[in-house]
Amino acid sequence: MQTDTMSQTHLQAFECFLIERELSCSTRQQYLRAVKRFLSDPELPDRVAVLARKNELLKSYAVTSANAILAAWNLFFRFLKRDDLRVRQFKVQKQLFCPAEEELSKDEYERLVRAAQRKNNQRLALLLETICATGIRVSELTAITVEAARTGVATVSCKGKTRCIVIVSKLRKKLLSYARLHHIEGGIIFRTQSGKPIDRSNIWREMKALCKEAQVSPKKVFPHNLRHLFARLFYAVDKDLSGLADVLGHSNINTTRIYIISSGREHRRRMEQLHLIL
Repeated sequence: MQTDTMSQTHLQAFECFLIERELSCSTRQQYLRAVKRFLSDPELPDRVAVLARKNELLKSYAVTSANAILAAWNLFFRFLKRDDLRVRQFKVQKQLFCPAEEELSKDEYERLVRAAQRKNNQRLALLLETICATGIRVSELTAITVEAARTGVATVSCKGKTRCIVIVSKLRKKLLSYARLHHIEGGIIFRTQSGKPIDRSNIWREMKALCKEAQVSPKKVFPHNLRHLFARLFYAVDKDLSGLADVLGHSNINTTRIYIISSGREHRRRMEQLHLIL
């Protein structure tokens, strides 16, 4: 790749490659951003240069973020049929507990919902409850339709997989009531005035605006943390990891394990119960 034009051509072809692999839109955008940064230098480096860039990543990114970037690079090299440039990801010790400053508690979630209600943002309040009560991804909110609320089951399609999500009776009533109030007779419930699905960036921004009112750290307030809270509470009921993986739509059960790591407080409590200090 000797010119920017050549780099752009490769990027466009790589995007088509990602689409053919049926990666989700958000994953494709994440990979393309990582590769664009890599192509800021139009010269395709040799393996030594790739390793040097790999080590530079840790100066700007956490290990998990750096590994996500490396995954994008490696897939790009595979697309170019340059497996000789692929590198190993950084080794990460299994996380035993979630730091308290990152974990959203059930009480904090409830404070966020009440804060949205006090701000008269009923759509946001219901959206928070919907994600937390179903465990769906924010990108899957389009599956929450009037028809799904009527039947109590939403059909979610993501990454080539289809799964059914149960909508509990109390949430069904709230969704249908909201739909009637806003004259939504069918289709997607969480929509803009023009009928389009709500943009994830708007959801993120509205959630962050609740932090001060709800007295919850902004570090904890983002849509995916509601999914994590659902996973922890679901698993606490019957300890069925396989069942939880099915509900969340995970192909790899190791991904599900990340969702249910105990909090720092819970981990400390367990350690204290060992009573090993005389």
